[in-house]
Amino acid sequence: MKKVRNLQDLEALRKSILQEKYSEKPCIIISEKSTCCYLSGSKEVVEAFKDGLKNFDLENQIDIKSTGCLGFCEIEPIVILEPKGIIYQKVKKEDVLEIITETILNDIIIDRLLYVDPVKGKKCKTEENMPFYKKQRRFVLGNNRFIDPLVIDDYIAINGYKALATVLEKMRPEKVIDVIKQSGLRGRGGGGFPTGKKWEYASKAEGEPKYVICNADEGDPGAYMDRSLLEGNPHSVIEGMIIGAYAIGSHEGYVYVRNEYPLAVKHLENAIKQAQEYGLLGKNVLGSGFSFNIEISRGGGAFVCGESTALMASLEGKPGEPRAKYIHTVEKGLWNKPTNLNNVETWANVPLIINRGAEWYAKIGTNTSKGTKIFSLVGKINNTGLVEVPMGIKLREIIYDIGGGIPDSKKFKAVQTGGPSGGCIPESLIDLPVDYEKLSEAGSMMGSGGMIVMDEDTCMVDVAKYFVNFLREESCGKCVPCREGLERMGEILTNITEGKATNQDLELLEDLGGVIKDTALCALGGTASNPVLSTIQYFRDEYKDHIEHKKCSAGVCKALITFTIDENKCTGCGMCLKQCPQNVISGEKKKPHKIDQEKCIKCGACYDTCKFNAINRR
Repeated sequence: MKKVRNLQDLEALRKSILQEKYSEKPCIIISEKSTCCYLSGSKEVVEAFKDGLKNFDLENQIDIKSTGCLGFCEIEPIVILEPKGIIYQKVKKEDVLEIITETILNDIIIDRLLYVDPVKGKKCKTEENMPFYKKQRRFVLGNNRFIDPLVIDDYIAINGYKALATVLEKMRPEKVIDVIKQSGLRGRGGGGFPTGKKWEYASKAEGEPKYVICNADEGDPGAYMDRSLLEGNPHSVIEGMIIGAYAIGSHEGYVYVRNEYPLAVKHLENAIKQAQEYGLLGKNVLGSGFSFNIEISRGGGAFVCGESTALMASLEGKPGEPRAKYIHTVEKGLWNKPTNLNNVETWANVPLIINRGAEWYAKIGTNTSKGTKIFSLVGKINNTGLVEVPMGIKLREIIYDIGGGIPDSKKFKAVQTGGPSGGCIPESLIDLPVDYEKLSEAGSMMGSGGMIVMDEDTCMVDVAKYFVNFLREESCGKCVPCREGLERMGEILTNITEGKATNQDLELLEDLGGVIKDTALCALGGTASNPVLSTIQYFRDEYKDHIEHKKCSAGVCKALITFTIDENKCTGCGMCLKQCPQNVISGEKKKPHKIDQEKCIKCGACYDTCKFNAINRR
């Protein structure tokens, strides 16, 4: 593999790649090389297409492109037939022969493999027809469909590493920092600190060596944006890191990634090796005299290590515990040296900004929140997946236009943004613009980009209890407010869900939340109260129902639920009796049944089984 020495070499390489490896031949794009795709059977689909094309003597006439995640995880595995852009969803290996014989050879659309809009019932043949994609602006994720993440030539073919070559050949470090500052890019991993300012502080900090870190310790329940980027387009992250290192004067970098992401690690290791072979990473990058190396460090799964100082402690081989924030990591970070840390998505935005310009980027979004943001849209939503939207888009547009609304025509109740430390935003604020300031004002935050949708069957007290217990388990225990405060909050929430609490407990819960928020050592503790305080703010009546009336209107809190059988509706079919794990249902065939309340464990099996709506849940 020939070393690339400058921008001209890179452009010549790109042209030769396009001439040698890419043609006008039809192409079958299959989302295979990501965790969600792999688990849905995509590998078998790829192999079936290879065998099928060979059997029809088409292997030299049609290309197969195996890519990372295409975002719409609900319908994986996805197959796109180019050049017409026909999209087939949930494709199985058994469908491949039909796709070849019908669509590829005879131009016949297979209706059963088309995506159906859950709102309008319309069948969608191409991405342009699919509501899921219409309001997105997929600048970061969009390149996934053109790239086999294990092939660096695919990335170079779409102008990959052009931004790096431009920076090294034509821009001084301070100019690079100015461009990032002018773009308005803010950190996509949590608090949203301006990226350009962070780079500027790190560049001016005294001390050598300086370090660059990519935070890929994505621990939020339901969040997988960083994983999909590393799996689907690792070179975009590497390129961004090299540019950032050049800007601040760093020659050593680390990617701190969760050990639970083996495929992301594999793709990243491969990408680093390929970039080194081309001379894009390592000693004398692109013949510029600038050198930079990247190492991968696997985290042990501690959620707190997503916090910058805890992450750096872990990198040093110490327990992952945070330190006081008055010591800034840009001045004294890893091994007490100047360190610049950004998350995966932030780094992936950098090449886009250099290639297209700060002005282009700054026009996207709002006055204070520029560009796009990737969210993992999960929970009680029809279209689950990764969505990349412009800052300032309304929650309603994400949930209903992109997400396709709530399954089974149920009512939207709330959405939690920002991961387990984020707040729950109610239906009354569904037209809230999504940006850093507006989410914070509503009692939530942007966080890394988790977005969990909840419907009418969700108990908000139970949600608060779940996240407090999660954070209690993940707290490092270093500071008293977090260690003791979360323990006590968890106890109070448990008492509320079991009908054992008083109104004084509710007041204490609010007071505790405020104290923890104001006094905790790090961001985990400082935001841990958000799920509790936001649910009390917007769903206080629900807390009151649990406390004063011993009632869970959502029917979730087992201690407050009673299952009974309506004698007027029960047909005596016996299905509930068969499904009951405790054998507490009795009755003769074709006659109304009864539940022994003293022995009922309130599992809900009878409620889920009954086809006649004869089981009442109160």
